[in-house]
Amino acid sequence: MPSPTLQDNPTPGLLQPGRNCWRLEHADRFKLLIDAADYFSALRRALVKARHSVYILGWDLDSRTVLVPQGSDDGLPEQLGDLLHALVERQPALHIRVLNWDYAMLYALEREWMMARKPGRPRNKRLHFRTDARHPVGASHHQKIVVIDDQLAFVGGLDLTRCRWDTPEHAPDNPLRRDPDDKPYAPFHDVQAMVDGDVALALGDLARRRWTLAGYAERTEDRSPRLVPSQASANELWPDGFEPDLRDLRIGISRTEPAYEDRPGVFEVRELYLDAIAAARQHLFFENQYFTSNVLAEAIGARLRETDGPEVAVISPQTQSGWLEQATMGALRARIHHRLKNALEGQQPSAEARYQMYCPHLPGLEESCCLNVHSKVFAMDDRLFSVGSANMSNRSMGFDTECNLTIEVQGDAQRQREIAEAIGLMRNRLLAEHLGVSPAAVQQAMDQQTGLHAAIARLRQPEQRELRPMDPRLIPELDALTQDNAVFDPERPISPDEIVDAYVPRSARKPVPRRMIGLGILAVALVVFALAWRFTPLRDWINLSSLIALARSVDKMPFTPAIVIAAFVVAGMLMVPITVLIAVAGVVFGPVNGGLYATAGVGLSALLGFGLGHWLGHDALRDMLGPRINNLSRRFAQRGIAAMAVVRLLPIAPFTVVNVVAGASHLGLRDYLLGTLIGMVPGIVLTVVFSHNLAEAIRHPSLQTVLVLAGVTAALMLTAFGLQKLLKPRDKKTKPGKPSRNAMGKTNGAVTTTDQPVRREDPLPRVQADHPIEARQA
Repeated sequence: MPSPTLQDNPTPGLLQPGRNCWRLEHADRFKLLIDAADYFSALRRALVKARHSVYILGWDLDSRTVLVPQGSDDGLPEQLGDLLHALVERQPALHIRVLNWDYAMLYALEREWMMARKPGRPRNKRLHFRTDARHPVGASHHQKIVVIDDQLAFVGGLDLTRCRWDTPEHAPDNPLRRDPDDKPYAPFHDVQAMVDGDVALALGDLARRRWTLAGYAERTEDRSPRLVPSQASANELWPDGFEPDLRDLRIGISRTEPAYEDRPGVFEVRELYLDAIAAARQHLFFENQYFTSNVLAEAIGARLRETDGPEVAVISPQTQSGWLEQATMGALRARIHHRLKNALEGQQPSAEARYQMYCPHLPGLEESCCLNVHSKVFAMDDRLFSVGSANMSNRSMGFDTECNLTIEVQGDAQRQREIAEAIGLMRNRLLAEHLGVSPAAVQQAMDQQTGLHAAIARLRQPEQRELRPMDPRLIPELDALTQDNAVFDPERPISPDEIVDAYVPRSARKPVPRRMIGLGILAVALVVFALAWRFTPLRDWINLSSLIALARSVDKMPFTPAIVIAAFVVAGMLMVPITVLIAVAGVVFGPVNGGLYATAGVGLSALLGFGLGHWLGHDALRDMLGPRINNLSRRFAQRGIAAMAVVRLLPIAPFTVVNVVAGASHLGLRDYLLGTLIGMVPGIVLTVVFSHNLAEAIRHPSLQTVLVLAGVTAALMLTAFGLQKLLKPRDKKTKPGKPSRNAMGKTNGAVTTTDQPVRREDPLPRVQADHPIEARQA
């Protein structure tokens, strides 16, 4: 299938800064790295040459990852975390900044908890591990970028994490393919690009912007100068043994960024896909982890219905990873696939034949298994090739952060032919890997056959490595569960109210219980318990006198205060609810001694928890406890004593968690202790008085004890209501005359605030409720 005459190319200059790309920059060299064995090897060789700065942006990172499992010869540690520490130790001017997605707790069991701190390894102030939580609820930071000295950069679909390394052979029994726990994992396929020149410099700007937006640029130790690259230093960084696919060309950098706070959304990747689909003349080749985007499906369907429209080939994994993905993204892919098939029925006879989905089959795997295709690549004819982090999902088109690099034919006719040949070769290398043949064999079949699908069919080798036509099964039960992509694969930020509206019947909705009112209800329940103890057989079922005797035996021991305070410290560090400990102190030791013991014990436990948090650091702590600690940490850093007091008054988080988070934040010790005492002492007094009088009412019921107990209960409930009113958030109203901003960066007055033109027939608004959330993007 010969290429069209490039001199007569009807759509030159498809890449347009401000529309479908952020910047169009010059690169001295470009190399497509297929599979992680090549990428990880090239990255390690470049990292050991870093002199000034390294930025690593990722969706996931595991410091235990071994980049070269067959062994490296540079004399440095094998695991990524140890390697980065060793690099900053030996290079006094080097700063390494790692920015990882502040992931949802859904992934907690799959992530490394102690990434930033390894026992026995000292900190280095020039190695910065940070997490990024500045994104809409439910969104993720999905860019996978490494920039070294602003002179060499890597962009693609590969994170520096577990279960990614593999070779193009994808041998089912490769002994080197093992996770950090030394367990084997299935074959894994992905793609990364390596570039230098001005493209790398621009990607350094992107990384610094991400670092700044994540909230870390204001720290003096996190600032780094933007380097002016030199050809000599760039040549030194480029790893040996990796011959470029192309030299001296311009490359487009396209992004997705969701609208957040005052920032408008950026949808360059979406526009890039749509423009390429619209401009294709012969074929569109997609190799992608997902195919769930309504916008792309509509655009592809429109081209397939044209009499002379292009062929469309989609390579995707046979099954999604895990039951949750299969029940969400897998069901959405099947729905879109069948929607396209059904839409093409009754059209031109060739329409349906021009679309096919394939999965790479590997001999030796179980029949239900396949190669895990994780790449995000597409090619338009022999004229455009794009690689990056963006999946063919609604999320990647408008909800998560993404970055793609794109090559387009350019220059005079001779130069266009050179680039077209390189684009064709890169596509053929991917096809050749899946078909078990050489790239030359793929090109020969493309030249001899009438189309892309005919060439694939000719090269298929049944029961060998091959691309098998795939018809994802639409399971009615899963289709019913994943009825709305606004939740499972959103195109825009969504609110919790929308999730409730979509999935919770109105008859089942109840207001969220107010925590402090719940405390008052608990107090009433305790009074009821006391009366039940006095007037029902409950006292015969539980021998309270023996419990009281056991507790009072502590009061007769020597060094009673030290024992009680130590018990507070130990129990507090073991996450025993602090309110229970205070109540026990009131019952056993009375309101005065019990209050003093509880105050001292709470103070010492809080001090030790603060010290532990300070030692662990924020990022290590976030890995252990999850992203919710960021909200607490920001409150502490911004409001000091006041925030600490409010958090102590309200049950926002467990006592021990608050202690450790405060220590990991930028809150001073003095403010922390003052806020703790201001917030805790009133609660301690009320609790010990209440618990003491409750015990007295049980042991010696009388009108006086009942009245005192009722008075304390009323004080607790009034305090609860008072705090509820005092601390209730006020609704922010839009100022008159000022249009409010919606989730996609548009104003309700129909004024667009995105930083690029919007397609006139933009299908986003009308397809919001037709498909599902990428439960897992990687």
